[in-house]
Amino acid sequence: MDALIANAMGTCAEAGADATLVRVPGSFELGVASMRAAKSGKFDAIVALGVIIRGGTPHFEFVSNATTDALNRVGLDTGIPVGFGILTCDDDAQAIARAGLPHSPENKGREAAEAALVLAQTLRSLGW
Repeated sequence: MDALIANAMGTCAEAGADATLVRVPGSFELGVASMRAAKSGKFDAIVALGVIIRGGTPHFEFVSNATTDALNRVGLDTGIPVGFGILTCDDDAQAIARAGLPHSPENKGREAAEAALVLAQTLRSLGW
């Protein structure tokens, strides 16, 4: 999580965007926190970051689906872009590979922030 956050915050800073970090207890809670943030009128975009690791029970599927659906709903219901940076992985190694560490081949924190920023600019250009 630290790398995801650092990369997303760094991407916002590089773009000249102010960023506010809000932590929640887990990925499932991102939906309600994101909805409140979007409805507050204080933010032009939201970047939701989390890691959900598959375990031996169906809990992974429930949390992954509920989190994805909730974040999608935030964007659709409010018109505020939501960068989706939720890693859904089978194991720790997959999460590390996507976290944007110096040796990681992927950087999902940066990608989620870039997506939210680009969509915010696109919507602004459309007059929203």
